[in-house]
Amino acid sequence: MGHTASYYYVGKNPAHAFFTTVPFGLNAQQQNAWLESGGGQEFWNELNAGDNLIAFAAGNTGVQMGGWFNKEINSAEDLQGLTIRIPGLGGQIMSRAGANVQVLPGGEIYLALERGTIDATDWVGPYDDEILGFNKVAKFYYAPGWHEPGPTLGTYVNLDVYNGLPEDIKNAIQVASKAANLQMLADYDAKNGPALQRMLGEGSIELRTFPTEYLKTLEGFANEINEENAAKDAFFATVYENWLKFRDEIRAFHKISEFAWLDYAIGQQE
Repeated sequence: MGHTASYYYVGKNPAHAFFTTVPFGLNAQQQNAWLESGGGQEFWNELNAGDNLIAFAAGNTGVQMGGWFNKEINSAEDLQGLTIRIPGLGGQIMSRAGANVQVLPGGEIYLALERGTIDATDWVGPYDDEILGFNKVAKFYYAPGWHEPGPTLGTYVNLDVYNGLPEDIKNAIQVASKAANLQMLADYDAKNGPALQRMLGEGSIELRTFPTEYLKTLEGFANEINEENAAKDAFFATVYENWLKFRDEIRAFHKISEFAWLDYAIGQQE
């Protein structure tokens, strides 16, 4: 067994990204809906069977932050020549926008920012970012995390072993995964707010939101990459078609439900 994020394996098949997160894609609530009730799990099973595996959703951080920058971002042109640590499809998009993409392990990011080896980095969100101290070595903290809007982690099990287990043990693995999926998202939602306020209270960082035109430019690159992958791989194309339909339908509903409510409630609070 293992616990990991499927998008680490996009080198084997880019469709693995769908089962963690796709840039400009689904948030955690929508991702869970697609996997559990929208056909996503069946596609995941089909993809993993080729490697003799089966996986179940077991964790989600929620919408991540856009990252830490030591240079102000006003447009996509500001990415030209910028050195940033960002992996996966997000890194591919940044490369197309002209950034110099680096992939560094977590333990090396702080020193790289401090020494100016990199100008920016993604990570997770306020709770995890505070632990690594990025607020001590970067000036601008940007939102939203367009590259990881609802990243899912998974419990992976050898398929032959799983198929040989008694039904109650199979069910136990699935139930434990569902519990981890719920608990992890609850933890991040509860802890990110206080962590952000602590960092802002120190007065050394500026909280920023990426400009709309900047996001539109990067989304254009994301769509290009998805279309290219669909043209190359029939399975990716099948999953992408299903995923797009689900995304558009759930967004249409959330526009008049979740978004409308939050827009009013947060507006009243402000």
